[in-house]
Amino acid sequence: MGKLIYEGTVKVDFDDRTLAHLQLVIGTKLRRGEAFHFTWRDDASIGDGRTTVWVHPRCALVYKFYGSRKPQLNPAWIDALAYTANSSTGLYLVPEPAMPAPLNNHDQAGHEVAE
Repeated sequence: MGKLIYEGTVKVDFDDRTLAHLQLVIGTKLRRGEAFHFTWRDDASIGDGRTTVWVHPRCALVYKFYGSRKPQLNPAWIDALAYTANSSTGLYLVPEPAMPAPLNNHDQAGHEVAE
C-alpha cells in the first residue's frame, strides 16, 4: 500500500500500482504547468466521504511506495485517468481497463522484440 502526501498534511493510501499510474498522470499535468482538482473517496474509517485537493505546479507532493518493484503500467488506464484530469471535474480514479494486447513483434511496453 502506497501513500500520497499533499502539502505535508493530507495523506491518502493507494495501492502501489494505482499510485504509480496517478504519479504519471499528475506529473504530466504539472510538467505542462496545468493545475487541476484531484478527488478521491475517503476510507470508511474516516467517514466514507470524499476529499478534493487543488493540485498546482507549486504544491508539495510525496509519493511513498512500499513495494520495491515498479509496477507495470497500463497505457489504457493512463489514458482514462488523463481524460478525467483534463475534464472540468478534475482527476478521479476510474476502474482499470483491460491491458491492451501487445502488437505483433512488440512486448507490452511497445518495444520491438526479436523473433
